[in-house]
Amino acid sequence: MRRSALALLVLFVAAPALAQQAPPAATPPVGPDWSKVNVTTTDLGNRTYMLSNGMSGNVTIAVGDDGVIMVDAQHAPMHEKLKAAIAAVSPQPIKFLINTHIHGDHTGGNLAFAKDGVTIVAHENVKKRLAAGTTSNTTGIQTPPFAPEALPSKTYDGDGTTVEVKGRVAQLTHYRRAHTDGDTYIYFADANVLSTGDTFNNGRYQNSDWVNGGNLKGMIAVADVYLTIGNDQTKIVPGHGQLADKAQLKEFRDMMTTSLDRMTALIKDGKVKSEAEAIELKPFTDLDPKWAANEQSARTWIRIVYNSAKANLE
Repeated sequence: MRRSALALLVLFVAAPALAQQAPPAATPPVGPDWSKVNVTTTDLGNRTYMLSNGMSGNVTIAVGDDGVIMVDAQHAPMHEKLKAAIAAVSPQPIKFLINTHIHGDHTGGNLAFAKDGVTIVAHENVKKRLAAGTTSNTTGIQTPPFAPEALPSKTYDGDGTTVEVKGRVAQLTHYRRAHTDGDTYIYFADANVLSTGDTFNNGRYQNSDWVNGGNLKGMIAVADVYLTIGNDQTKIVPGHGQLADKAQLKEFRDMMTTSLDRMTALIKDGKVKSEAEAIELKPFTDLDPKWAANEQSARTWIRIVYNSAKANLE
């Protein structure tokens, strides 16, 4: 009896302490309140517009005489707001939606727009990856396969193609292994507007998705191509960030080159032998004040550069 009573007493006293030491239950990440996220429309001239919301990828629209060409579709909850923004500048129906790549902040609206009768266009690699399901290179989060009706119904597997509505032509070009292995950039020559998708991010570090075929070497190469398109007045719609010009694009290109060259040298010299060692070394502290949105962004950039440099040396 005494031992039992003593055991109960110890358990009673220890229980609060044990409860305090127990790890808190995991809290699922909270997404944005989409009801409060609004679309901003920027007129780029010649019936061409940039639609942005600060949370998703930028959208480019080109208005023709009988329809609208749309580049990217943001997250799924933005469908109705994007339609309203487009209707505010044109009564014409959306005929084509071009996916610049696979990521959900650009393709999330596919299903809803497809149900509206919009033809989705992309490189064949985008369709293949969306159909199979994807894994994030930075978080490991898995995205399940897209529903068949949300997949691009018109694809191309060469270097490029065109999409047309009456009075407007979109020139689509594929660059292999840049942000992903399915990137398409779009040039509207009559408006001198270049839409890059996530191969360019104005003013911030940008992901190069090594799990889904990306590499910074390709992103640098495609930035060089962009610098030859149009002229100094070319308006550049980046995947994220404000409308850009070629001077801002060159800054982004030079930052990527500096980062990749520096990491490659560290690996070659044996100073960095793993992703963890690269993160611990913090090799881009001079670049972070301008390009890193926060500490996590700075760490992620190190991972991206390391994995590109490592792959290039193998």
